[in-house]
Amino acid sequence: MAGLAVLSTGLAGLALSAPAAASTTGAAATSVPSVSGAAASAAPSSAASWSAVAGRAAAVPSAAVVAVAQPRLHSGSRGAAVTRLQRRLRALHYDVGTVDGVFGSETLHAVYAFQKVQGLGIDGVVGPATWRKLAAPKVPRPRHRLRSAAVEVNLSLRVVYLTRNGRVTRIVDASPGKRSTPTVRGSFRFSRRIDGWRRSRLGLLWRPYYFRGGYAVHGSRSVPTYAASHGCVRVTMAAMNRLWSTFTIGERVYVYR
Repeated sequence: MAGLAVLSTGLAGLALSAPAAASTTGAAATSVPSVSGAAASAAPSSAASWSAVAGRAAAVPSAAVVAVAQPRLHSGSRGAAVTRLQRRLRALHYDVGTVDGVFGSETLHAVYAFQKVQGLGIDGVVGPATWRKLAAPKVPRPRHRLRSAAVEVNLSLRVVYLTRNGRVTRIVDASPGKRSTPTVRGSFRFSRRIDGWRRSRLGLLWRPYYFRGGYAVHGSRSVPTYAASHGCVRVTMAAMNRLWSTFTIGERVYVYR
């Protein structure tokens, strides 16, 4: 089926060739990223560097949209179409990790986050409906418009927003507390952090940033699309590595439904 490819208005006049179909592996790859105390080298190492990368991507306008045949992409896909997908997600401020043309775990979670925010079926597959939304997406707005950096946890959508100057600057896939152990709601601040694994009575937390008592945003080996935690806010371990140098102690954290 046909989808949509996003072109820059600045590229007007250049010929667009139909994208090559993405190759796929025999099985969907959902491997857990390797963990080290330092952030993944391929990821931006600081808030400033991430902003620079995202800023360059977002600077490419997307008003000119040309309909071309687009492949159905999923975990394990590879190729130019995956690269275009990753660049588009990054331009829209979704935490996609490295733009490398490989539909791995981090691209999968970026697609999950996008589908959550756009009200699509959350299956991690980029088909015609997701391509259409990528061309004309809903742009989320923060509930609290502070000039300084802040974090919002949207429990209904199950995503984390990084915000600044009244704008969402990054969107991260998350799994908050399940119904029996809900994530506490309210206005908080990051108060402490642990650079490494924290073993609690409820499980392992990777590089947790605590915002109230034992409640934290932390990396986890398991980040399902539904609310599954014991009260904390889970993100992937690779995403937590990217967030580690972006979050700051004392930063405001808003948790709401």
